[in-house]
Formats: sequence, C-alpha cells, structure tokens
Amino acid sequence: MRLVASELLESREILPGQWLQSFHAPELATGSRAGQFVHVRTGDYSGLVLRRPFSINTADVATGVITIHYRTIGRGTEWFTRLRAGDTIDMLGPLGRPFEVDPRSRHLLLIAGGLGMAGVRYLADEAIRDGRQVTLLFGAASARDVYPSSLLPDEVEYVIATDDGSVGRRGFVTELIPEYEAWADQAFACGPAPMLAALSRLATGRRERMGVAKLGRKRGSGRPDPVGSPAARRKSYLQVSMEQNMGCAVGACLGCVVMATSGTPQRVCREGPVFAADEIDWEAGW
Repeated sequence: MRLVASELLESREILPGQWLQSFHAPELATGSRAGQFVHVRTGDYSGLVLRRPFSINTADVATGVITIHYRTIGRGTEWFTRLRAGDTIDMLGPLGRPFEVDPRSRHLLLIAGGLGMAGVRYLADEAIRDGRQVTLLFGAASARDVYPSSLLPDEVEYVIATDDGSVGRRGFVTELIPEYEAWADQAFACGPAPMLAALSRLATGRRERMGVAKLGRKRGSGRPDPVGSPAARRKSYLQVSMEQNMGCAVGACLGCVVMATSGTPQRVCREGPVFAADEIDWEAGW
C-alpha cells in the first residue's frame, strides 16, 4: 500500500455519465493485481471528507499508467469529471485482495453487470497475458449503457445481454450462464448484489448439473485450505468482487461489512473485495 500523487493523463466520457480516466502512477501500476482498488481523495474539501474507492480498471507496468472507470453519482465523483490533463490527485493503494486464478485454469468466464465491468476488466488483460482464453458476459439495461467493445482486448469473446433486447440477447446476463458453464474452468463476476447472489446459486448447482469434480485436496494430503485463503479461493469455481460503500478502506471503520456463511463479518476492503461466492451469506442483511 502506497500513498501516491498521480497525474491525470486523459479523461473521457465513454458512456452517458460514465468516465474513464488514465493516471501516471508507476508505484501503483507495478504492485497491483486484478480485483484490487485505489482510495482517492478529492481536492475540494468543502464537505467531501471521505476518499472514494475505485477499482483498478487496467494497469500497465511498462508505462506506469493505471485507469479508473466510474459513474457520476454525487458531488465527489462529479468533482473528478472536472479534472484536466496535468492535474494531480492523491491515491492510496493498491488495496484489497485480488482475484485468484488456479494455475490449471485455461478458460475463464468473466461476468459484469453495468459498472461491474470496472471490477473484472483488468483480469481480462492478466488472463490473456498468461495465455488463457476469456469470454466476457456483460449485462446492461439498454444499448446506451453497453461498454464499448473497442476498450477490450481483441482476444476477448464479448457477449452482451440487455434488458430491452436493444443490443445482444434480451434478458439478464445471468440467463447466459448455462451456455458457458461447461466451457469455463473458473468464473469471476462483479456487479449488483442481486446479480452476484443469482450467480452464486447457479454455481452451487453447477457440479451436479455438469458432473464436474470439485477441485480440492487429495485424500490424505493434510488439512483443507482455510476458508478465505488464496488457495481456497483458487479452488472455487466462482469468485465475486463486492461493491460496497467504504469509509476508511483499511479495515478500521467497519462501514463495508458483509456477512460470511460462517457467521463472521467480512470487511470488503480487507478480506475482499474479492470473495469466493460460497463464502458469502447472500440472505443475510448488511
């Protein structure tokens, strides 16, 4: 974790109310992994006390450039849209625990709902770099909200579902899962909580439907991997990146807690934002 003064290189509105910004931040680009985030301070302190968390959308070690993708939803994010090239902002990161890809996995299924694209976009780059095949399923309300395919690597198979059928398939992105669950070795998702809960239910029944053996320890190989450990998450079919409001982003304020199936509260900023789907109690209120 580093506190870095990051220089804005480019800012553009890629969708109505959604912005993509590039920053020169070599210290953050070098140490980051897909699924992690940065906590950013606004420069206007008139009531904007808390930093804002943003997923690391992409990171390029060679150029030292990272990008963030966000929607304007209030005074804080609106302030970021007024930044100009050359402006410097204060970033803390990289924070949180990343996605864990099993070394044996060759086919990765990425699922994003709306702004959840920002949570999985970096993983597409990492997977392609490592020689894996990637299919990305994206869900949006209508054509005006669809993430531009030009911002994705050419190697990614990009499949779109819209609620109104104006682009791609008509319906929810979760309805596409049965077509790909046999192909995918692992799946990774980010989006609204109801979408993630639905994906978790689908993942729970996947082994029975497909007759797929669960990746895990061999008999007699010792104790099982602790729940929540990187090794345990690598063996999970579905990992999810949780979207929660955060105060401190370092585990102190407990403002981003979700409930685990063990009954233990989990801080999204510290134990997450990435979890194995079967770690989360989706029926618990938080």
